[in-house]
Formats: sequence, C-alpha cells, structure tokens
Amino acid sequence: MSDTITSTAPAAPKVGFVSLGCPKALTDSELILTQLSAEGYQTSKTYQGADLVIVNTCGFIDDAVKESLDTIGEALAENGKVIVTGCLGARQGEDGQNLVRQMHPSVLAVTGPHATHEVMEAVHQHLPKPHDPFVDLVPPQGVKLTPRHYAYLKISEGCNHRCSFCIIPSMRGDLVSRPIGDVLTEARKLFQAGVKELLVVSQDTSAYGVDVKYRTGFWDGKPVKTRMFDLVQALGELAREYGAWVRLHYVYPYPHVDEIVALMADGLVLPYLDVPLQHSHPEVLRRMKRPASGEKNLERIQRWRELCPEIVVRSTFIAGFPGETEAEFQHLLDFVGEAQIDRAGCFAYSPVDGASANALPGALPDALREERRARFMEVAEQVSAQRLLRRVGATMQVLVDQSIGLGKKGGVGRSYADAPEIDGVVRLLPPEKASKTYKVGDFVKARIVTAQGHDLVGVPV
Repeated sequence: MSDTITSTAPAAPKVGFVSLGCPKALTDSELILTQLSAEGYQTSKTYQGADLVIVNTCGFIDDAVKESLDTIGEALAENGKVIVTGCLGARQGEDGQNLVRQMHPSVLAVTGPHATHEVMEAVHQHLPKPHDPFVDLVPPQGVKLTPRHYAYLKISEGCNHRCSFCIIPSMRGDLVSRPIGDVLTEARKLFQAGVKELLVVSQDTSAYGVDVKYRTGFWDGKPVKTRMFDLVQALGELAREYGAWVRLHYVYPYPHVDEIVALMADGLVLPYLDVPLQHSHPEVLRRMKRPASGEKNLERIQRWRELCPEIVVRSTFIAGFPGETEAEFQHLLDFVGEAQIDRAGCFAYSPVDGASANALPGALPDALREERRARFMEVAEQVSAQRLLRRVGATMQVLVDQSIGLGKKGGVGRSYADAPEIDGVVRLLPPEKASKTYKVGDFVKARIVTAQGHDLVGVPV
C-alpha cells in the first residue's frame, strides 16, 4: 500500500481596492487592478478579507478630500494595512508635509496619481507577489471597473493650463499624450471584448498631441498623426466596425473642435460634447485664467449647432468665484439660456489649498456662493427640461444599462444624449410581447412618450 501525498497550493494574496474620484482616476485604478491580476493577486470585496487595501483618492475639492480621508481612516480601522494613491496623495498640508501622512501616519505608502509602478512596488514590499507562470489571469482588455458594455479610454495625462481655481497640474503634471497606436490598440481590445460605448477622457481632450507636436505614429502598419481629429476619426471608424458608440469628454472649445463636430454630423461619433466652460463673463474667465477665448463660447456653440443640429452640449460651471458681481453672475444665467446648454452642473466656489485663486480679492460669503449655485441650477434645469420635451415623439436608439425583472420586464438605458452616471436615463416600458426582455448591453429603438425631470420614458418599436 503506497502513501498518497497531497499538496495544496498556497492561497493567492488578496488585495482590497477602493476607487474614488473622476473617470481619469478610474482608469488609473483599472491599470493597477490589471497589473495585480497579471501578477496573480486576487481582489477582495471586503476589508476584512484582504491582506492589504489600496485606496485611490480624489483631492480636488474639499468634499472629495474629506471623503478620501474618511475612506482611508475606515480602511485602516477595518484592515490596518493601507496603500494610498491618487490625487490626494500628491497634496501637501499646511506645514508643507504630505497631507495623507499628516492625517493618517500609519499608512504603508503614499503615491500621487498615474503611479501604477510605484503602487506595485509598495504592494510587493508589503505583500510579496505569488508565482504562477502557467495561468493567464488577465483578459486581453485588462481589468475594468465599469459594466461590461461600456468603458473609459484615457488618451492623455496631465494638463498645460494653469487655471487659478485648479491644482490638478501640480498633482498630475503637464500634458503627456499616450502614443496613438497604444490608444487605438486598447480601443480595439475593448470593442472585441464586447464594449458598446467608449468614453474618451483626459484633462484636456482637445489638446491631445500638443506635447509631441502632433508627431506621426503608426497603427496597423499605417501612419496616423497624434492629434485629436485623427484619433477621433480612427476611433469612430473602429466603433462603426463593431456597432458601438464613442463619446467625448473634457473637450475644451478650441476652434479645431469644429472639425470634430463635422465627424459627428457624419455619424462617426456621438453628437455629444462635454465642455468644461466654468463661466461666461470675460472678466470672470480672465480671473480664472481660462484658455480657449472663453468669451467666444456662445458663438462657438451656435456654430456647432449649425454644423450638427442634433448635438448635445453638457458643461460644468462655478458660481460665486472671487470678485463675481451680481451683473457677472446674471451674465452667466443669461448665457445658459441663450446657449441652450442641454445638461449643466454647477459648483459653489470652494477654495482649494494651493490654488492661486485663494489670493484674489473679493471673496464672497459661503451663503451667497451657495445661493447663486441654487439660482443657477434652477435656470439650468428649466433649460434642460425644455430641451428634453423636444424629444417626445421621436424614435431614439437606446443602450440598455439595466433590465428590470420580477415580472415587470422593463429596463433602463441611455440615448446618445446621456453619459453614464452624470446625465439622465431613458426608462423603457415593458415590450408588448411578454416573452421579450431587455438585455444589458443591447441597443434598442424606443419611441419617446414623455419626459420626467431629467429623464425620458420610451416604448420599444
């Protein structure tokens, strides 16, 4: 009788992960998670089940800083071993020391944003990587934190502007464009993996390629310039091949954006522009140090609507900036109505440590800033509601995000006018045939029957 020897492979080390902040931070998280998976680490859905926790932070406005610091504190309390990365990791406290270290001295390591290599070095130091050369643990498109049917595609890092209210360049550095061949290869892998909507993000999408003087790269053996038009055109052609959408975010309103709008009119990419305008009055824009001839924005938007009548414009604004007079604020309200901004968000101005706007005279009381934000949103929502009513009776293509079960068999989706999580939705009524249901990631045609607040209601056709 022979003895049987059994061996059990050691369990793979587990890493907990919390991702906070904007889509650009989300893509950083995806890069880290992809590398963790490639090296054989597993992820844990709980703090208690993890060997250590990584927190990708946001550090732009006060509320985001508080959320990030609170999350780090929670992870330390629940797990004890925490690595911090992201924008907050690059911020300094009042004494010039690292803010995260100052508030949470027991964290294992702190890095800034876009720091996959540094994060992995910290992980290796505190949780040695497993070794399994026989198993490929990573899907070709990498690890994604979004649903399977849509994904963010970051095309550059950093920003060349020095807006007075913003400290992002001090955290993420100057503009660095990704090689165009790498971007297009990633896009193809995402489409091949079933992604139906690609959301292009960066700090300044319109400036893509400026840092490398629009040099010629190569993709699929063909030369292609590193510039916005060429990239968007190539992405649009790829999307058409796979029956998918491309949506553009963080597009500064430079004159060459007219060329992109022409591609929208041709149906190559979605007629949707996310444009961070921030204000309308020339003097406020000057104090903000905003680029792109901001005082011509109304004229530019009108030109876009001439080129592509179906275009949807979303934007964000700041109310109560230092020195903002009632007349300047009224100029902003008038602009939103005249420009017919489809979707608008607004922040009450909040001082950020390290921003040059803190030194500007004429700081407004907190209550007045908040009151102006509320007044802005009232006007903006009226404009948005009026523009939504124009959709009633139209037939629109809808990308299904959610299928409602329990016998109702309705669904929730989005039209070309709606980016995920920041705009409205299309609520889909149940199909006439009881046997039919909506499938997440499918496109359906829906006739819009009514508008409800920020949302539309449609029936399948």
